[in-house]
Formats: sequence, C-alpha cells, structure tokens
Amino acid sequence: MKPDIHPHYRTVVFHDTSADEYFKIGSTIKTEREIELEGVKYPYVTLDVSAKSHPYYTGKQKTFATEGSAARFKARFGGFLNAKRG
Repeated sequence: MKPDIHPHYRTVVFHDTSADEYFKIGSTIKTEREIELEGVKYPYVTLDVSAKSHPYYTGKQKTFATEGSAARFKARFGGFLNAKRG
C-alpha cells in the first residue's frame, strides 16, 4: 500500500452545544481545536445537533393530527373563507 494516503484516525471529543453533552468517538475529522477532558488533551469539534438534542431521538418531535391536511387548513383558515364581505 502507498504510505501516507489514509487519514489519521484518533479519538476526538464532539460537543453538542444545544444539549451541553460531550462524546469521545474515534474519527478522522480535521480540527485545530483541542480540549482537555479527564486530564488528557483531545481534538475538539462542536456540533449543533446530535442524538442527545435532536427531536426525533429525544421523542419531542411534533405529531400531526390524523384528520389530514385539508381539515387542518379549514380549521386554521375556515373563518376567513366563510366571512361575509361587506
């Protein structure tokens, strides 16, 4: 195999800023930032969303009513459609 063609694989700390959670995971991501965690320096990457904060994984996602989109539209805007013009 050719030397120096594979990315460097190492332990990286990912920080989910919305949930304030830290994850130590093996990765090849490139970063110049470092963080000291448990007395050891690791490469550091911030995330906006992870499994700890995403609504799908936390069970806090919106659920739509089973009545359908036409019924939802009529419930929201039915008053405007039935209003008398004067």
